Amino acid sequence: MTRFVSSSLALAAALTFTLTACGGGDDKSSAPPTPAPSVPSTPTSTPPEPVSATTDPATGLVMRSEADLTKALLELSDLPEGFTREAEEPDDGSKPFWTSSSRCKPLVKYLNATEAPGAKATVSRSFSGGQEGPYIDFGFDALGSVAKVASLREKYADAVSSCTRVSMRAEGDSSTTMQVDELTAPKYGTEPFAFRLMGVSGPKRGLEFTGLITGVNDVMLSVSVLAGDEAVLEAAAEAAATRAQAVLKPAT
Repeated sequence: MTRFVSSSLALAAALTFTLTACGGGDDKSSAPPTPAPSVPSTPTSTPPEPVSATTDPATGLVMRSEADLTKALLELSDLPEGFTREAEEPDDGSKPFWTSSSRCKPLVKYLNATEAPGAKATVSRSFSGGQEGPYIDFGFDALGSVAKVASLREKYADAVSSCTRVSMRAEGDSSTTMQVDELTAPKYGTEPFAFRLMGVSGPKRGLEFTGLITGVNDVMLSVSVLAGDEAVLEAAAEAAATRAQAVLKPAT
């Protein structure tokens, strides 16, 4: 899944997950998967010292570097045994989501983005709980102000509420139709918003993606879960927000 959902919203993207990471088609004859590891609700590693942020006197925007944001990302030690950290892959410019509906074009734009519009700095980190998932992506986008975070959150929510289905490219020329639903967001961060994409037809029918975006002062936190459920999103969001709030303090 692409990042900015975080998604990557990034609806991650967030958010970049390999879209075939769940392993091929719907082979019903395969052995039952090993239960996926759960996600801790709070970080288990010792968080780093809070990162000081400053305000640009010329623009009034908060200045944060990628190094600052990286300190707020969860570490592998924050996740339970069974998870591994995914290798970072360069953006190949692919656009996995598409639509013929004008009402869905704003959402598709967000889903295909690798960073939040207007971001001054962006970082992300991905983990997998095994071949069957879940695959979890955490991302931060420094937007410069609390107001810009709130504005983007509202635009993303409007894009989700305006669209019922998008298409996701799969192997070859095939596509999977993904149903779009707003979810009750885990209450972490400022004005959290969550949604789900569910494969309803095509080669990835049954594939589930959940995403959350929320504010941490002037930074947008995105959490994306592929091949997981709302319980995984809840736990991942709490762990990520807890660490972020401890590290990314307001500008002085």
